[in-house]
Amino acid sequence: MKAASVAGLLLLALPLALSGTLSATDPVAIKIRDLTSVEGVRENPLIGYGMVVGLTRTGDSQQTVFTTQTLANIMQRMGAQIPPLTARVANVASVFVTASLPAFARPGTQVDVTVSSIGDAKSLEGGLLLLTPLYGADGQVYAAAQGPVAVGGYAVGGAGASKQLNHPTVGRIPAGGRVERSLAFDFNRLALLSLLLREPDFSTAGDISTAINREFGHAVASARDGGRVEVDPAATGLQNLTALLARIENLTVPVQRRARVVVNERTGTIVMGKDVRLGAVSILHGGFSVQISTEYSVSQPAPLSSGKTEVVGDTELKTKDSPAKRLEIGEGASIDQLVNGLQNMGATARDVISILQAIKAAGALDADLEVI
Repeated sequence: MKAASVAGLLLLALPLALSGTLSATDPVAIKIRDLTSVEGVRENPLIGYGMVVGLTRTGDSQQTVFTTQTLANIMQRMGAQIPPLTARVANVASVFVTASLPAFARPGTQVDVTVSSIGDAKSLEGGLLLLTPLYGADGQVYAAAQGPVAVGGYAVGGAGASKQLNHPTVGRIPAGGRVERSLAFDFNRLALLSLLLREPDFSTAGDISTAINREFGHAVASARDGGRVEVDPAATGLQNLTALLARIENLTVPVQRRARVVVNERTGTIVMGKDVRLGAVSILHGGFSVQISTEYSVSQPAPLSSGKTEVVGDTELKTKDSPAKRLEIGEGASIDQLVNGLQNMGATARDVISILQAIKAAGALDADLEVI
């Protein structure tokens, strides 16, 4: 059976307001440390190739060539010489190990690591990651990982039946990595302190520089653009950048949150902020569906004839056109009013996504519409 559906949608922008206008949302006081990050102070990704052992016949199959080669190489380093083709790998699995090297990490710092199967293993449950070096983008070893793998799921099966919970081929090792090399970065030698806004905004950048200058009593900071605020450490009179940054991070800045609607078309998820407002709009929504079904039957020839047995298909076509439903939204209406109205219309999550995109195109959505 095959089915196709076409949804109809009509939006009419209303020139007159149907309700009173709404005042702007009051700004929220947020600390600078929650709005910015310091340029140069960041995490660095690490990656390594390793092997998980101790599985209960849920590891890679014999056809995973790199697993057998890796197992043979490990055994050779341990003093046991075995041919790679004779190695049985049902209880082992080749994995990629990833982690993040924190800023200011020193040798001995523990980090969490993630273990992901790269072969055809069914599950990493109960496995143990062997000692694995973790490399940075420059090819240098910065950490080493080892330990039991924690998997938030399982996969069991046999005799044609199987059951799987969550994703058993990816696991984590809390504090399973240990930093072996630190980054050559001296924070206190920075001649200029740059604060990078996590969400660039010209108003917020100006408010941050104003708050810093007010704290020190004279101009020590300037907003270069909507995403960067530069601070001159020499002008502050503080020689220790750590103490300077600690003083700056605790300052509060009034922030006007941006209205935003985030839509995930793959899952049908819609996240809308409470401060999103709508313009006057009229929504007409209806659906036209087409359903095509085919039933097959066997046609037998007459006795003693030269005919052949044929499979004949009987195709049936059905169409359904539902009447359009109407919803009117007044000027300054909230998201709650829109959602309640669409639910009364019987609109699904997919319908709401199409309606929101059409409302934005009609100029009646006072928010940024982001599709991910």
